Amino acid sequence: MLLENKVALVYGAGGAVGAAVARAFAREGARVFLAGRTRAKLAQTAADIRAMGAAAQESVVDALDQRAVDAYVDAVAMQAGSIDISFNLISYGEVQKPLMEIALEDFLQPVTNAMRTHFLTTRAAARHMIPRGSGVILSFGGSGPQAVPGMGGFKIALDAMEGLRRQWACELGQHGIRVVTLKTAGITETLPENMPGRNEIIHSIRQAALLKWTAALADVGNVAAFVASDQARTMTSTEVNITCGALVD
Repeated sequence: MLLENKVALVYGAGGAVGAAVARAFAREGARVFLAGRTRAKLAQTAADIRAMGAAAQESVVDALDQRAVDAYVDAVAMQAGSIDISFNLISYGEVQKPLMEIALEDFLQPVTNAMRTHFLTTRAAARHMIPRGSGVILSFGGSGPQAVPGMGGFKIALDAMEGLRRQWACELGQHGIRVVTLKTAGITETLPENMPGRNEIIHSIRQAALLKWTAALADVGNVAAFVASDQARTMTSTEVNITCGALVD
């Protein structure tokens, strides 16, 4: 098992991607703590993990609230004895419109939310990782030089997140803590069945990929488990590209 005896925090564990990652962590032996804002969704993820014969514990946490994040991480560390992995997959509440049409508040919202949550959750986990000289901080989204119109502040938020990731990796590396981003070009399983234009969107995502297929939720979980494991101990301050060639580094 890649993550045997590891303690993993997963923020946004009620969402499709967060749940997939949490299940993969549990499958690989981690003790998983699930955080999110919707108790029913967290409970479902926890039930899925327990059905696998693994341990999971869910808590309602606002990952944008400094006091809530600090209290949650401290409580997990006290209960579990350590924090080995912290993975933040919360959504940023973006409004996708052309820049000439979007309101200032809507433009800034994903940028502010991304910076706030990743700063808070990383710092809270790092406080417990530094004394032990090890730990892994993971984020989801990634960026690159490619841009498409109508994204509002979302692409800018992803770019800013990469800058924050590099800074954290620089400052935490001396303590043995790795900081890595996973990026996809879209996961078609997460698109609602009744979404207008769903088939066209799926087709365009697949056509953009050099492999002509896209990452599935299971792929994201598998890669996340590997990157969080000691087998990837040489990887930090970088992105892991699982876009099937849609975004070329």
